[in-house]
Amino acid sequence: MNERAKVLYIEDDHSSQRLIQRLLGNHGYQVFVASDGLEGVSLAREVQPDIILMDINLPQIDGRSITTRLRSIASFSDLPIVALTANNTPGHRELALAAGCSGFLTKPINVDQFPQQIESFLQGHQQQLSQEDKQYHLERHTYQIVENLENKVRELESANRRLMRLERMKSDFLTIASHELRTPLTLISGYSNLLEKRLKMEQSDVLTPVIQTAERLNKGVQRMEYVVDEIIRVSRVSSGLLDLQPAPVPLAQLVSSVREQYQAILQERRLTIHLEDDLHRLPQIKIDSEQIEIALENVIGNAIKFTPDGGDIFVSGQQDEAWVTLSVRDTGIGIPQADLKRIFEQFYVVGSLDHHSTSKHAFRGGGLGVGLAIARGIMEAHQGRIWADSPGQDEDSLPGSTFYLAFPAGLAAPD
Repeated sequence: MNERAKVLYIEDDHSSQRLIQRLLGNHGYQVFVASDGLEGVSLAREVQPDIILMDINLPQIDGRSITTRLRSIASFSDLPIVALTANNTPGHRELALAAGCSGFLTKPINVDQFPQQIESFLQGHQQQLSQEDKQYHLERHTYQIVENLENKVRELESANRRLMRLERMKSDFLTIASHELRTPLTLISGYSNLLEKRLKMEQSDVLTPVIQTAERLNKGVQRMEYVVDEIIRVSRVSSGLLDLQPAPVPLAQLVSSVREQYQAILQERRLTIHLEDDLHRLPQIKIDSEQIEIALENVIGNAIKFTPDGGDIFVSGQQDEAWVTLSVRDTGIGIPQADLKRIFEQFYVVGSLDHHSTSKHAFRGGGLGVGLAIARGIMEAHQGRIWADSPGQDEDSLPGSTFYLAFPAGLAAPD
């Protein structure tokens, strides 16, 4: 008995998994299980089993194809791989052996003989095919792999078409809904502004609570208008409908403009945006200043949102032969490593929504989760890049985050 030999069983039926685990476990084997072929390949690399038991009818990729894949890996080229299947129709045994299996066992297993059968394969036993049978069934196996691959490609193409239709439907819905909302919002905004002004003209203490109500109504309408504008903007970005009007612009000027827009919020939260000296040495670049200002608003707004009160934000620039790059570094809570690539997706929000505030610029304030997606779309429309870096997220040590907006050096305007 090969005590403590490691057995990997690739099988999607949990009852069969439990049976083999219990039976071989009672005979001193270490049994690992995987529910599909790809998981099985990963687990095989990890545990380096002494023998692999392989069901043939696996989901996604069948057991014969997985066996062929395993045989292509040097450490598994001579490993015992035994097909264990309920399918005993003529030709299946030969196909399994031609695909690289060392043996072919059928279910239901004989619990008295099975441990000895496994030990036999561990000792080097192999079931053989004649050279003629092996060649014939190897060709059949190859044809089936190609046929399965063609079917998978067709399935992927069909799924991709469905996803594209859904994406268009979502984009169309957002655009239509946003425009439908904008019409009544315009009326509400106009009348609420008129109401507030008329009430303030009355100069009456009795009307003070009503004036305050009108002010709150106006703030709510402004917030709703901002949300509608964000939805329309992200729809245009997703549809590639940005109409750029490029002209030479100093990047430092744009950053200063954005800082001015946030001045009231910065004072309220005791935040400071520092413009580093190297920012002013960047060349003018040919960009759509309105769109890039929107991108900067979203990136700097994100830094404001995730930096605690009293923190700092540093904006700097650098230039090399390929890129002119802006960097926005904050002293905030940082970003989890797993989220760094996803934060630029539409409607993606980092962390739990339990802490989601309705104030967009409060610490950890709320939003639709489209600001960074809009920034990415605007940068890509300029043939640029945007990415983020952070050591991780920690509300105590405040590791911070850095966002980079890189423009092709070819956009730089001549002096």
